[in-house]
Amino acid sequence: MADPLYFLEKECTVCEGKFQVTFVRLRLSLIKQDTDLCAYYKDINPYYYTVWVCPHCGYAAQESEFTKITPSMIKRMQEFSAGRDVNVNLCGVRTREQAIVSYQLAIFYTKMLGLPASKLAGLQLRLGWLYRESGQTDEEMKMLVQACMSYEEALAKERMPIGNLSELTVMYLISDLLWRTGEREKAKLCLSRVVSSPLAKVEKRIADLARDLWQEIRFIEKQEPGNAPKES
Repeated sequence: MADPLYFLEKECTVCEGKFQVTFVRLRLSLIKQDTDLCAYYKDINPYYYTVWVCPHCGYAAQESEFTKITPSMIKRMQEFSAGRDVNVNLCGVRTREQAIVSYQLAIFYTKMLGLPASKLAGLQLRLGWLYRESGQTDEEMKMLVQACMSYEEALAKERMPIGNLSELTVMYLISDLLWRTGEREKAKLCLSRVVSSPLAKVEKRIADLARDLWQEIRFIEKQEPGNAPKES
């Protein structure tokens, strides 16, 4: 069986230092997927390696964003990192704890550089997934609340699609995150917008996920005290 990981040398866009980046081979076996689209794979978690971190200057960003930094952002990063002792090396095979640190760094720099809310939302959501994997429920919930707020801001202010997420997918994710973080009524309102949207006819998979979540919410509500059918 081929190793699911392979390594390449890259150059940091900020400091031009060379460092090793870990890639995951594409053919991974999907085991299951949570309602907020968190996927579980056999043998390895590819989310561990989504964020690149330069061990020389500390700059961290998702692979798709790492080289898109503008000259003004590079200058800001260089001024920030000047004279600082960078004591972080997340190259090679990562533990879950190291993966969590990589996302924390990427979120910090995304905020510092003033990048769009959609960029922040994706990082916050995936960090929430890593907390879920490690059983850190309080940290997961905090991060999902932040991801939800960022996606709501992106939906209101940014042109869709954002990355590989369509407008309907973003609406569905907001619904799911609202439900997971205790905002039940807002979640149901948002779900109703998803299933009634004209886009639902085109994006059947997302519409089906929304209907499934709606049915799950209704089932849970029926089981709650005061909502169970009365015996005759």
